[in-house]
Amino acid sequence: MSGSASIDAAWREHRPYLVNLAYQMLGDVGGAEDVAQEAFLRLARADTAQIDDLRAWLTVVAGRLCLDQIRSARARREYPDASGALDTATSPDLDPADRVTLDDDIRAALLEVLRRLSPGERVAFVLHDVFQLPFEEIAETVGRPVGTCRQLARRARAKFSDASPRPAEVGGVEHQLVTEKFITACANGDLQGLTAILDPSVWGVGTIIGKGAPPPQINHGPEEVAVNLLRYVGRGATLVSGPVGQEAVLAFMERRLFAVLVFTLRDSRILKIEAAVDPSAAQPR
Repeated sequence: MSGSASIDAAWREHRPYLVNLAYQMLGDVGGAEDVAQEAFLRLARADTAQIDDLRAWLTVVAGRLCLDQIRSARARREYPDASGALDTATSPDLDPADRVTLDDDIRAALLEVLRRLSPGERVAFVLHDVFQLPFEEIAETVGRPVGTCRQLARRARAKFSDASPRPAEVGGVEHQLVTEKFITACANGDLQGLTAILDPSVWGVGTIIGKGAPPPQINHGPEEVAVNLLRYVGRGATLVSGPVGQEAVLAFMERRLFAVLVFTLRDSRILKIEAAVDPSAAQPR
């Protein structure tokens, strides 16, 4: 496989993961997309024949880019809005009571964590507790000894627990793996890959937000649910995991949140999907 073909394949396979990884550190989808773009630009300039594991290489590069951004933002005392709420300025006709928002308590906890964690703590916490990377790889990203990275993650975990108004299961391996497969399949319009992670008895309910919206749409079975999902959150949308501890996916279009999908899992597959969609937020500005 040629260098350009290898990079194209890596883009399809790893970009959704990389955007999600960066989003969990930065709390800003635009910044996350920029980090992924820069990581692949650096990959294009590198000798891929000398890289044994492209995903690991990209993870280290993206982690360092995020670390630089976090340090810069911390120095300026600027923090991203990671509320996960739909843009209330995009659709003046909508009743504020109909806005889609993530759980207020978890959203507030995420904001508090973003503000309270040091750059090293945030990167170590996300890479280990959310994405299950070993500390040996995290040490390469952060540029500190393995033991120090363990301490950074431990301190971050304690701060997260202190900030959370109620317990949350952080970084469940099952949820993380299913979410990653879901995001990658949707990003590539991969119907087969998407149906593979859906339970045979899966069903989904989609609620459109706004005046004159139709009744909730209900779909049953892997094929029907997958086809409908790709219609709304397939190619063109950017998907990321929701706030830590929530089995949810956020869908962005033109860097604006337009849909929230909440999962119910059973035996490492998705049993139910509850989606709330604001079509107006996905319209071009």
